[in-house]
Amino acid sequence: MTSDVRNVHDALAAFTEPWQPHRLTSVNDYDVKVVKLLGEFVWHSHPETDELFLVMSGQLTIQLRDRDVVLNPNDVFVVPRGVEHCPKAESEVQAILIEPRGTMNTGDAGGERTAEVQELG
Repeated sequence: MTSDVRNVHDALAAFTEPWQPHRLTSVNDYDVKVVKLLGEFVWHSHPETDELFLVMSGQLTIQLRDRDVVLNPNDVFVVPRGVEHCPKAESEVQAILIEPRGTMNTGDAGGERTAEVQELG
């Protein structure tokens, strides 16, 4: 956790790889992460926690088994704990995620897309 001021746009400009979450800061036991999304992720759920998405730029579709949720800049959506979902971005999306510290990006699915949260420089 940092006590310094962090700029979201500067943080997002600090990396290029999609699906690689970076810790912007922490609040209590939660991480506030910045991430770039491009293409289709993996179907997964987080059995123990909700997951908040805040889109900063681009358009993100969060596929659920019963519907698609489309998020535009400044839109927020919470995927409830245990709900299977698959984020998809036709072009690059920049977003903020808020979830408990230690939450893996691929949830219960695991696999090659699993990425540890990285620290910003």
